[in-house]
Amino acid sequence: MGNEDLTGHWAARLHEIAGQEHVPGAVLGIWADGTETLAAHGVLSTATQVSTTPDSLFQIGSVSKVWTATMIMQLADEGRLALDTPVARLLPGVALGDPDASAEVTVAHLLTHTSGIDGDIFTDTGRGDDCVERYVADLATAPRIFPPGGGYSYCNSGFVLAGRIIEVLDGRTWDASLRERLTGPLGLSQTVTLAEEAIMHRAATGHRLAPLQGVPASVWGLPRSVGPAGLICSSAHDVLTFARLHLNGGVAGNGTRLLSEESVSEMPRPRAAIPSIGGREAVGLTWRLDHWGGRQVHGHDGLTIGQSAFLRADPASGVAACLLTNSPEAGRLYYQLFSEIFGHYAGITPPAEPEPEPESGDRTDGAHGADLERHAGRYERTSRRYDVVVRDGRLHVTESPTDDRAEFSDDGPKEFDLYPARGEAAGSGVFVCRFYDSQPWGPAIFDRLADQTPYIYVGGRVTPRVA
Repeated sequence: MGNEDLTGHWAARLHEIAGQEHVPGAVLGIWADGTETLAAHGVLSTATQVSTTPDSLFQIGSVSKVWTATMIMQLADEGRLALDTPVARLLPGVALGDPDASAEVTVAHLLTHTSGIDGDIFTDTGRGDDCVERYVADLATAPRIFPPGGGYSYCNSGFVLAGRIIEVLDGRTWDASLRERLTGPLGLSQTVTLAEEAIMHRAATGHRLAPLQGVPASVWGLPRSVGPAGLICSSAHDVLTFARLHLNGGVAGNGTRLLSEESVSEMPRPRAAIPSIGGREAVGLTWRLDHWGGRQVHGHDGLTIGQSAFLRADPASGVAACLLTNSPEAGRLYYQLFSEIFGHYAGITPPAEPEPEPESGDRTDGAHGADLERHAGRYERTSRRYDVVVRDGRLHVTESPTDDRAEFSDDGPKEFDLYPARGEAAGSGVFVCRFYDSQPWGPAIFDRLADQTPYIYVGGRVTPRVA
């Protein structure tokens, strides 16, 4: 097929699968064979019925973290910090928890989610240019889940710290550094960080989870204070242009070098294992790493209030793809589309999604004879509480929000069952779960920290047992 035929093909596939998955609006972007392909689906809001166009802006959420990490690596290229530099040296007077861990936590810990700081602190410190500084000051009371380097647990707080480091070294806000270091030099006219900037474009509104799927969220965005962790709004073209910077060894399309080749190659080097089914996932310097068809692919996902984004790149083939949506339940859309796209252009596909072990018809002895009661109890961190009980021969979980996010989220407590993961040994503590039948399965893993504190790993986070 020619380029025009392929554009029509991917547009048709986006429309077909997004319709099946009840995703209100989405834009798909593909970079392959030196050509950019964009396709749009649906509406930006079910309330306004404004059509989605290829240049529409969506919240890319935690994909923003790779942009923040790229700026940190630019500072490293300039000799202004090193990956092993402690936070205390870069941010004098800043304390991280009690006891203070700022002398132990390094830049590398921040970029790899291994600092041990409780990661989901969403304190709204206002709209002023000092909001990131004020947020970081509040981390003096942040709980610590494990010692620095003691494990992997997704950490938004660490990226706000990284953003503050950029602010201090550059002498300007994180937003301003983003413009000066990346969006300006890359010519990204459709990448912004603030709501008043986004409304100058065709900007998407988030939508709620099932059973209220398709109902617009009552809050548009996250507080400005967590900007470095997840506040970028962008178009598919701009996201692909950013991805191409990394595929091109740090050189922008106009030939300007923005990042050294060494830093580009360091960012996708595996640095910490991510608890996962099959144990193949890892994190580099912010890039999430996985193996598709024997090749390492890097990328990142983003989830904000009712919006989700996906970015993947295969350096071997030079193929990149992004999917921006105004739905929190676009996982199946991503998986089907990216399987087809990377299969067509790169000859690789993502690994099979996790699944539960087939039912044996007898659950009275628990999962394959495992003692389920040993996992029962309350697990809690700053933003989440999980109450785990044994019910009808299966582990049953009630998840409740416990932090500031409860104030700007429409979603209350959720209940779900855990199922033994297919292919895992009996009693391994590895399960799968999902909130609704329309969602893909995700891992729920029970294990112990170095001090033998039991924890549950779900949603990418370690949550210790407290009772």
